[in-house]
Amino acid sequence: MTFPRLAAWLLAAVASLQAHAAEELRLQGEHPLEGMAGGNLSGLARCDGRLWAVSDRDDQWLYRLQPEAGAWQAEAQPLQVPPPPATALTWGLAWRNRLSGLVRGGVLDFEGLSCDAAGNRYVLSETYSAVLRVTPQGQGDWLDIAPSVFRVARASGLLLDYNALAEGLAVSADGQRLWLAAEQRRRGLLGLQSNRTGWSCSDACVLLAEGGEQQVPAELGNERKAIDFSDVVLRGDKLFTLERQAHQLCRRDPLSAQVERCWSYAATALAAPRLYPGVDYGTAEALWLDDDAAWIGIDNNEVVRADGEARPVLWQFAAPAGGWEAS
Repeated sequence: MTFPRLAAWLLAAVASLQAHAAEELRLQGEHPLEGMAGGNLSGLARCDGRLWAVSDRDDQWLYRLQPEAGAWQAEAQPLQVPPPPATALTWGLAWRNRLSGLVRGGVLDFEGLSCDAAGNRYVLSETYSAVLRVTPQGQGDWLDIAPSVFRVARASGLLLDYNALAEGLAVSADGQRLWLAAEQRRRGLLGLQSNRTGWSCSDACVLLAEGGEQQVPAELGNERKAIDFSDVVLRGDKLFTLERQAHQLCRRDPLSAQVERCWSYAATALAAPRLYPGVDYGTAEALWLDDDAAWIGIDNNEVVRADGEARPVLWQFAAPAGGWEAS
């Protein structure tokens, strides 16, 4: 490539990056959550017009979030959870997951939440890489996911490392399709389809599998950490990923997982009063999008924030001008 062509290419690349720079979201509200027995907010969804949440420390509860002045109340709703299915993870990884859950609490390690138009809730267990479907009456049953899904995922470098497994879940309104977000080392997106015998790969099982690192902000130590996903949401015909190390959420094509646009919440997360002493990574673990707002849940891992806040926190951001579908 000649120098003039290289210079033109670099200028075009810079212009493209500037055009697609992540717009900063405007914080509208900050809501500490009272009543989550184990704390550690890890999944969020709006079902039947109400926001619901899960904790990775509580295997027996869903939480219905009740807006109130000041702190919001997390109202515990009991779950009827049958014995978990046989895991498709490797033997060593499965046992390490279970032992970790016994020590810290939360054997199932709930890490994602979604719902369909019929009112069923879907809860993701990272320990088993399994999905629990919960009826409106609270009765749970595990989805029958074909082992081939996990073989294909592992062949792509996903779901191989401890505490870096399935971290986010999105389900279509008709309850016939779902997407799983693999957390990190490598991060990725899986697409599944319901059929007569259970759940298996859709047209392309692995939509995305990628590794790499990025520099975390100076406020968190300025080190390099693995790129990651901590949640995924389906809105309309687009996927939105929560990327906690980058402190942003991104809209993606549901077939190719190609990034279309991103929005940042870094100014809120990195403000000095909201930092967690000794924590050198992003703490956003839950995402939901409404027409007029983005809701981001913070998993504080029982660490007290710099301003003294010890409860899980829910942030409410205004939707960008033009909405989430804007180009």
